[in-house]
Amino acid sequence: MNFPAGLKYTKDHEWVRIEGSEAVIGITEFAQRELGDIVYVDISTVGSEAAKEEVFGTVEAVKTVSDLFMPVSGTVLEINPLLDSQPELVNTDPYGDGWMVKISLQNEADVDDLLSAEAYQELVGA
Repeated sequence: MNFPAGLKYTKDHEWVRIEGSEAVIGITEFAQRELGDIVYVDISTVGSEAAKEEVFGTVEAVKTVSDLFMPVSGTVLEINPLLDSQPELVNTDPYGDGWMVKISLQNEADVDDLLSAEAYQELVGA
């Protein structure tokens, strides 16, 4: 299983990549394996402010639907347009083309509360 060191992680299995004052957010490889085949991603929050730990969408797999939790506070700038037609990217490339949203960071200190790759691996028992 892959745990890229340059990312930050949440206990709810989202990852965050910081790019200046913006953040790219997705779900981890562990999460997508636990969910199974992703068939639909529902995020309709562009332009909305989202508080840390607030639900910002859902991921639907063959077996279940799971909420997506915002790991840091910010305003949603973009939803990955590829997910409308290719939700399976979350399964095949969760840290690349399978990202969920880009946000502008509201509070950069939120990042300090996130887990390192090593701490996340320990959390999931990898």
